[in-house]
Parts: sequence; structure tokens; C-alpha cells
Amino acid sequence: MENSPDNECFRSINHAEKTFKKMETFMYQKKLCDVTLIAGSRRIQAHRIVLSVVSDYFAAMFTNDVREANMEEIKMKDVDPDALWALVQYAYTGKLELKEDNVESLLSTASILQLSEVVEACCGFLMKQLHPSNCIGIRQFADANGCMDLLKVAHNFTTENFCEVIKNQEFLMLPSGEVAKLFSSDDLNVPGEETIFQALLLWVKHEPDSRKKDLARLLCHIRLPLLTPQFLADHIETNMLIQEQPECQKLLMEAMKYHLLPERRPMMQSPRTKPRKSTVGSLFAVGGMDSTKGATSIEKFDLRTNTWTQVASMNGRRLQFGVAVLKEKLYLVGGRDGLKTLNTTECYNPQTKQWTSMPPNVTHRHGLGVAVLEGPMYAVGGHDGWSYLNTVERWDPQARQWNYVAPMSTPRSTVGVAVQGGKLYAVGGRDGSSCLRSVECYDPHTNKWTMCAPMSKRRGGVGVTVCNECLYAIGGHDAPASNSGSRFTDCVERYDPKTDTWTTVAPLSVPRDAVGVSLLGDRVYAVGGYDGQSYLNTVECYDPQTNEWNQAAPLCTGRAGACLVQCKIT
Repeated sequence: MENSPDNECFRSINHAEKTFKKMETFMYQKKLCDVTLIAGSRRIQAHRIVLSVVSDYFAAMFTNDVREANMEEIKMKDVDPDALWALVQYAYTGKLELKEDNVESLLSTASILQLSEVVEACCGFLMKQLHPSNCIGIRQFADANGCMDLLKVAHNFTTENFCEVIKNQEFLMLPSGEVAKLFSSDDLNVPGEETIFQALLLWVKHEPDSRKKDLARLLCHIRLPLLTPQFLADHIETNMLIQEQPECQKLLMEAMKYHLLPERRPMMQSPRTKPRKSTVGSLFAVGGMDSTKGATSIEKFDLRTNTWTQVASMNGRRLQFGVAVLKEKLYLVGGRDGLKTLNTTECYNPQTKQWTSMPPNVTHRHGLGVAVLEGPMYAVGGHDGWSYLNTVERWDPQARQWNYVAPMSTPRSTVGVAVQGGKLYAVGGRDGSSCLRSVECYDPHTNKWTMCAPMSKRRGGVGVTVCNECLYAIGGHDAPASNSGSRFTDCVERYDPKTDTWTTVAPLSVPRDAVGVSLLGDRVYAVGGYDGQSYLNTVECYDPQTNEWNQAAPLCTGRAGACLVQCKIT
């Protein structure tokens, strides 16, 4: 008879709310209650059905064949009486007042009772309360209660604000194991290892008699080889606490050797030689060719957050130009704005976000390489719109002008350049008839270029950078002499100047022509490029210790021929 016109459906307004309100009244009047919860001296009478509906803990207790299922009184061990009473009231009302002085006990009790919504609300409240004076305590509390989201947020807050955290009592009261965990983190937001060493001294001096024994164990988490020789000599070698302990002396000697024997650094790599994410600066990807035929945006990569963000725009389009960093400013040199080859130079200050025009180059150039060697900046090779260039110009900061130095033996456009061991290297490129395998290096003291061992593959558009005192030649293309088409490569080769030899290492995940490359920390980054079909936004980084490439955060805009540079200004 469901379809009979005489049938009618009635729905009570706010039925559930009214029902729970009536049950709450019965609970306060202690009517129809069928269980008493005992916590400390507090006795709480309630209804099993209400507790079971809200709490999975009570539902399991009252609906299964366990001893408590039929007990009239249940003792709640390790539960705060006031928190339990507040949560029983919440079971009837769905309301809970969160305050600084009750939120932790509510969260602990709600975790036991499996009240997931309450746990989430308490965690959200604590996240809003995070401060350098309390974040360590909240972090430890979250860890003890298995609140993984809160633990992550509190940990990130602690590492982000580490310089302020160490000024507070919570840090000084940490056990040595927790201090070790903090000091070993790559995510500490510090200007340098000096900050962490000073934090260690503060911690030890707070209770020197009992903590001196932990000094060496904690000092090994400080990256002493990355401190300056002056700091090692003036602040660590002379420290009486350090002098008293042989293990500390060994760590100091390791750091000293790192500076005294730079040629042995590749064999001395360890967790103590790996820079923290906050100390390596940022990568800047500048310009390049994109789907709009010329990107003018500048993106910055932050290693700590693993994100790219657009931070500035160029004054106009530049393609096949060069970028170098001088005194923490970006210099954009040459390139072309379409058909016209440029000789202009612009300077960008990441701190003030201001652009400044600089004196022009002597020669118009696109496809050039730019690098800084012992102070001055060099513009190497390229194309002037008519011919391939072997000429090289040097920027004189004092005279504020460009001057020619000795030319290369070979004209090179789309050339890769890098500086290592006091010499400027020009790698591959095109000479007008084909891509080149040849490599040559420039000595500024003799003003001469010298040929080096050639690469195994011809390459134009090759990305070149330096890691562990070796050059890396990454990606690029090989256009046959007939110019019938380009072959894009994923090949990566490493050059050791000491032995004048090239070695093939792990390839890129995809072929990349006109790829931007740079060192950041202890990894080599390959950014963007062209794979023959599209302008890439993908990024990968190379670990020389494992000889592996891994994916990193992608660019905001796919681009090829972007100039990639590392700058300490973040």
C-alpha cells in the first residue's frame, strides 16, 4: 500500500538533537543509566548505548563477549577524570571546549577512547598554539600519543624556527637523544653550522657535570668540515670542553683535513660533509623557450620545501643567453629577443627585486656560455647573428666594462661552460658544421686556452656543472653535418681534470636538449629542456655517491634553454 494516496510520511524536525538532549537530561538525573565509569575519585553514570555510538572503544567493550560487557562499574586506568567527564558530556552534546590547560589531557583520553574527531580537533588546536617556546613539548606529546599529523607539523615548526627554539627552556631540558635527533636533521633552518655548535654549547653548559659525557656523541652530528677554518681555529679548537675529549679532537682533525687536503675531498664524503638544505641557497631558473616562444619568468627552487615558485619577471624576452652570480646578484648576458642578437647585460638583485642595466658587451652574442672565474665574469663563444664565435670577453668589475681575452681555438655556440681548479672550461657546442666533442680550458694567469680530452659524444646544447671537483656534461643534441635532424641525448659524462679523462655515468631519465644544470648541496640538478616533442617542466637530481638520478619537484613552466644558477640569497 506504499503508493496509496492516503499514506503520508511524517519527519520530526531536529529529531536526533532532541533525542540526545533528552538522554543528556536522563544522564544528569542519573535515570536509566546502566554503567558507571570510575576515574580517580570521579564516578560518572552514563548509558552504554550513547557511549558505544560515539566511541569505538566503548562499542568494542560493550558489544563483545568481554568481562566488562556486563559490569555495572568500570575502572578507567591512566585516564584523567576531568577529561573523561568532558568527553562523556561530548558524547551526549557533540560539544567540547578546548583550552590551553585541558587540550593535552583531552587528546590523550580521546585517543584511548578512539574519538577520532576529537583527536583531530585537539591536534588542530595545538597546531595553532605552536610557538618556539612550546613546539618541542608539543612535538614530544604528539609522538607519545601517535598523532602523526601533529607530529609532522610540530617537527616542521621546530626545524623552521630552530634559531628561536634554542633560546627557550624546552630545548635546554631535552634529553641527549632528542638533541641528537634535532642536530642530525637536514631540515634545520640555520644560516650555518655555527648556529648548531653554539646551541650544543648552550645545552651542555646548562648541566655541564652530567652532559659533558654526551659532547662527542652530539658533536658528530654537527657538520664541522663545512665550517670555515677560521671558526674551527678560533671557536672549536680553543674550546676547553673540546680539548678535554679525544673523540672531539678526532672530529676536529677530520674537519681540518677537509680544508687542508681539498684534492682528497671526494674520498672524504660523509654525512658531516653534506650541507643542510637551508645552507645551500636556492636555484634560479631564468627565462628560456616555452610554449609561448619565450619565457620571461624567473622561478626559485627551495630545497627545504621541495617547491618552485615564480619570484620575478625579466624585462623582456631573452633566448640563448647566459647568467652568472656575482656578489649574490644575477647577471643576464647577451642572448636574442627573437631575430635580433643582443649585447646587453642586466643585473637582478633577489633581495630588492630590482633590475639594473649594465654596460654592454663588446660583441653581440647568443648561444654563449657565462661563468665566474676568480672574481671576473666571462662571456664565452656564441653566435653574433652572422657567424660562430671563438672570442671571449671578461667583465672588469672595477672598470665596469667588458674586454677581450684570448680566443678559443674553436668557434662554439650553445657551449657548456664551468669553472674548476682555477680554470674555465668550454665543453662541446656547435661550430657551424656539426656539434663538437672537443673541450678546452682557459688559464687566466697565462691568458691561454689548452685542449683537453674530448667527450665520447658530440654535443650542442649541453649542460655543464661541477660536483666534487669533476665536470659533468649533461644531455644536449647531436646534429649531423647534413643538418637533417637532431638526435637528443640522455647521456651524462663526468670529467676528472686530474686524469684528463671522461667517464660515462648514469643517464638522465629522458633525453634533454638545452637543459639547465647546476649543483645544489651535494646533488646535480637537471632542469627542463626539450625532448624533441615538448618543453619539459620535469626536474631530476643526480647523487654522485649512488650514481642515480631521482625525480624532484617540477617547474611551474616547462622550458628549454633556461639558465640555471645557484644563489645563496633565498
